[in-house]
Amino acid sequence: MDIPFSLAGRTALIAGASSGFGARFAELFAKAGARVVLGARRTDRTAELAEKIKAGGGEALAVPLD
Repeated sequence: MDIPFSLAGRTALIAGASSGFGARFAELFAKAGARVVLGARRTDRTAELAEKIKAGGGEALAVPLD
């Protein structure tokens, strides 16, 4: 997927990143070059998403957030 904008050099903090819109925006922002911080209660899902983003060449950090 071609991303029509760049977020290189920026950090995106995403609440609700374990599923739905949060997870999707995390992936899109990472593909646009942003470092993403994934926050949610379901830390197993954010950790899995962080690994997926890292495997694709992005930077991601999963943190617990309630």
